[in-house]
Amino acid sequence: MALIGYGFAGRTFHTPLIRAVPELALSVVASGDASKVNAELPQVEVIADPLRAITAPGIELVVIASPNDSHVPLAQAALSAGRHVVVDKPFTLSLDDARELASLAEARGRVLSVFQNRRWDSDFLAIRNAIDKGMVGEPMHLESRLERFRPHVRLRWREQAGPGSGLWWDLGPHLVDQALQLFGLPDRVMASFALQREGASTPDWAHVVLEHGARRSVLHAGMLAAGGHARFLLHGSGGSASKPAADPQEAQLLAGTRPGDPDWGHDPDPLLVYDGASAPRPVPAPTGDQSCFYAAVARAVRGRGANPVPPAQAIAVMAVMEAAIVSAESGHAVAPALTESEIAAFSS
Repeated sequence: MALIGYGFAGRTFHTPLIRAVPELALSVVASGDASKVNAELPQVEVIADPLRAITAPGIELVVIASPNDSHVPLAQAALSAGRHVVVDKPFTLSLDDARELASLAEARGRVLSVFQNRRWDSDFLAIRNAIDKGMVGEPMHLESRLERFRPHVRLRWREQAGPGSGLWWDLGPHLVDQALQLFGLPDRVMASFALQREGASTPDWAHVVLEHGARRSVLHAGMLAAGGHARFLLHGSGGSASKPAADPQEAQLLAGTRPGDPDWGHDPDPLLVYDGASAPRPVPAPTGDQSCFYAAVARAVRGRGANPVPPAQAIAVMAVMEAAIVSAESGHAVAPALTESEIAAFSS
């Protein structure tokens, strides 16, 4: 494998999750800071030029964890070189680009997947389990929130004006992907974005409502949330479910805990199930494990399993992301611009 980019995403998420999968060998990292990489990964070759890293001898799978506006050209180069590819979210910055990458991967016969690691978060697994087991009856209303308390704008590309920056591009792909996995494709999207912090130059607050027939998904992200919110809320015909705390894996990775360590992915915060008449019933949250994404990618590359996040699903996420941007600019609800074949491919 070659990892393109050793910033926050590459270093904090991709590297430890890749190294947890025995079938994968991280042998090349593209970075301009060889000393930083080799201090932590002395066995890998560091190549400054990402295009040279992509075409390094023996590389079968390329992971693109570089800034968002570089995803498309690097993925095109990797697929054209015959490599399988994982792209960090967001997949692309436009629906047309997403379609072009999917077509290229199909033409080259390569696996193309998107790093939607939060499908293996304990909080999401708890809510999906509540739906699958009918804990709230017919589910009708989902609220999903990814919030931080970072009142000061930081000098990092994600928080500065530019292509693919801002909170919607950072956290929106996770919120949208999870909602689509739970409730399916929406008919319309209504969105509002704002710049709330002093000195903000790109949106740092996003509120998006997906309409799935009579069902609604409410997706929210912000940088001024010091507390008092639940990660997920689910309401249905037979009750409600709340998952107060978020999955612990990001915090564990930042603290140095790795997949396979004691308590990896263990979430002590239970799902709370309400029936409208009695006290909430606590249901233990499933154990999360984001390394399952890379284990599934390894099986897909060897032809022993399905792509965990296939291009059809990534195209659907991109269509909703783009519809939200158009909605926020116009003030109107917008239908995702998916074709009938793309809708069918998502559901297959």
